[in-house]
Amino acid sequence: MTDIEKIMDNNQTGSENKTTSQKNKSSRLVSLDTMRGFTMLWITGGGYLISSLQSLGDFKLFNFLAYQMDHSSWEGLRFYDCIWPGFMLMVGVSIPFAYAKRSLTQSYPLMLRHALIRFFILFLLGSLRESVSMGEVHLFELSSALQPIAVAYLVSFLLVRKSWKIQAGVGLAILLFYGLAQALIPVPGVGAGSYEHNANLVWFLDGKLLPSRIEDSVFLAGWGTTITMIPPISTTILGLLIGRLLRSEKGHEYKLKILAAISAGVLASGYLVSFFVPVVMKLWTVSYGLLSAGWAAFELLLLYLIIDVLGYRKWSLFFVVIGMNALAIYLSGTVMKLHKIADIFTQGPASLMGSFGPVFSALGFLALEWSILYWMYKRKIFLNP
Repeated sequence: MTDIEKIMDNNQTGSENKTTSQKNKSSRLVSLDTMRGFTMLWITGGGYLISSLQSLGDFKLFNFLAYQMDHSSWEGLRFYDCIWPGFMLMVGVSIPFAYAKRSLTQSYPLMLRHALIRFFILFLLGSLRESVSMGEVHLFELSSALQPIAVAYLVSFLLVRKSWKIQAGVGLAILLFYGLAQALIPVPGVGAGSYEHNANLVWFLDGKLLPSRIEDSVFLAGWGTTITMIPPISTTILGLLIGRLLRSEKGHEYKLKILAAISAGVLASGYLVSFFVPVVMKLWTVSYGLLSAGWAAFELLLLYLIIDVLGYRKWSLFFVVIGMNALAIYLSGTVMKLHKIADIFTQGPASLMGSFGPVFSALGFLALEWSILYWMYKRKIFLNP
């Protein structure tokens, strides 16, 4: 019998206090919603706001922050490179909580059906976003977020009832298999173990499997599309393990120690591997996967300590409002073109503000987005697949 099944059994036979405890364990983590909102902020209006600060002058701090608000051109790790892995981790963390909540009223076949429907919706939303962005129909957008999230979510859901050892074993096996494939499989005219731009295993397989997209800007920039959707599954499985930990009956001190050990261990492994395998987000190399997952776990550790353990949560409302409707705001930039609506109201005043104009425009766009999300939040309107 799995841990979740034991909890369910105790809930059915236990006292009213245990029933209340079970419901509390199935509730949302405020720290997780905060982290989701904080992460989403930078790919909607926050990144634009930080970059606009450079219009105020050539300040080292503003230049450094703006540098962090863009992806690494090839090797290296910036803050912006950690956003996507952070989402992969958070998807995994949320699964044990959602599974436990649904277990109170649904059978496993019904939950599996829901997971499959969610997988297809996320996959199709990814297609919609890519097609609108590119101006033509694109079924696959595996180099972006939604479709890899859909795949990793489904795999992690299928593992949710397994032991933590099996979950960890599968996650490590996926990362190891991918890393060995990149290092050992030779590429015609290139050889094995190459991580150079457009001269590597990922680039070669993309060209063979998706020949129609060879001239796409995404392909030319070196973004992996096909096999690079495999290693993010490991990051989501790591989140699955963390979610299992945070939902357990262990005390806060134990959870913080284990989460600290996980984040430190994954980070140390990533930096060690980086001596042999370069950190390249566009190829999702093993070193990149470990480092980005480790930093995401560390961020969750801090937020869990501050919000859920120490109880300082009032400040988090700004981010929670965004995090509770992350999918809506993610799609809004491409599908709804909110930035064009904001420009109608900000372009005039901004033109009169000199160097502060770009900052004003960025603030106006962010205010519009957040106001819409707050309106949805107050009315309990949440867009979920």
